[in-house]
Amino acid sequence: MSSAQTFSGHNPNQHKRVSSKSNPGFLERLGETAGGTVLGVGLFFLSIYVLFTNEGRALQTASSLDEGLSQVVSLGPYISLEPQNDNRLVHLSAQLHTTEPLYDPNYRVVVQAVKLKRQVEMYQWVEYQESKDYQENGETKTETTYSYHTEWKSELVNSRNFDKEIGHQNPSAMAVESVTVAAPAVKVGPFILSKGLVEQINNFQTLSLKDYAALNLDSFLSIDDDYFYHNQNPRRPEVGDVRVRFSYAGVSGEASHLGPAQTVSIVAMQRGEQLVPFKTRSGDTLEILYLEELSAEEVFAKQHQQNSMKTWGLRAAGWALMFLSIQLTMRIIYTLVDWVPVLREVVSVGIKIFALCISTSLSLLVIGAGWLFYRPLVAAALGALALVPVFLARSGLPAKKNE
Repeated sequence: MSSAQTFSGHNPNQHKRVSSKSNPGFLERLGETAGGTVLGVGLFFLSIYVLFTNEGRALQTASSLDEGLSQVVSLGPYISLEPQNDNRLVHLSAQLHTTEPLYDPNYRVVVQAVKLKRQVEMYQWVEYQESKDYQENGETKTETTYSYHTEWKSELVNSRNFDKEIGHQNPSAMAVESVTVAAPAVKVGPFILSKGLVEQINNFQTLSLKDYAALNLDSFLSIDDDYFYHNQNPRRPEVGDVRVRFSYAGVSGEASHLGPAQTVSIVAMQRGEQLVPFKTRSGDTLEILYLEELSAEEVFAKQHQQNSMKTWGLRAAGWALMFLSIQLTMRIIYTLVDWVPVLREVVSVGIKIFALCISTSLSLLVIGAGWLFYRPLVAAALGALALVPVFLARSGLPAKKNE
């Protein structure tokens, strides 16, 4: 392979690189196709696994939700610790409460909420690539255009990986790190939420800094558009400048300046004053939190809806894997005829149609097999129902003959 580099005009933030390589021979293309075939076979079995096990997962989740709904105890509007509910699945709706405010001493930010997130961004060089291939003198040539722009990025961009680092160097570290902190104790009524329930409180809202502008900030800080800037001219940043934005989730009952306290609906097991995961006989764990006021029936209805969406999503993913696997496996046929342009196009379209038909049929068969394995009674009932028209048709034949 040979390569040459050319620069477009006098723009130091854009250049082109052209690389060329000889067109691969038939045996080389066949070897690459064989590797794709092996990958296709692996993806084929993975798709079968996803499709088959998804049916069992969906059934287990649905059974666990039905079991939970049949056992749940709603605590009502006046929530209290009732010893008889210990180790039972309970449902409650109430406002969040935290005992201590969350604060960031570096920026003098204080909020009464469940979580406080500090998001840090740095002004950095970012490299973009755009490539196009073309044939010339029996070789495949690739022309790649590299362009460089300055942007605010929340992650470090390693300029050492740039095609042209000179003039586009980024700092190797940020002056401040992004971090999310959570309140040590989060309560709803008299109950303390488990870590799993707290993790589900993620309705982050940007913290408005309009009231912070009047504070005596450090000399290197300035405020603009709800960001703390580590410079005095936010509208003209330079590479390496840092800005910080805060957001919060789960407003606590005491935080009037942030708006009304967040109401949540929870389904979990009561253990003393703790709300902890509930293990169902079907095998799933129930530890549910919604950021709105819902009845127990509404909570479980939403969970059933999520289970249905996840089931269909995994079915679609399994079908897509199977479609791709069949295409990769059949690619060898395309390689055998790719030296004939007309035949090459016909075969390419034919492979796609074949993969579409076979993947659809096989996916339905695997899903059906999953139903037979995980839901034999339902599958038998559906099979019997499908045979009813046949029996009705056959029972009508003698009557017509007698006429």
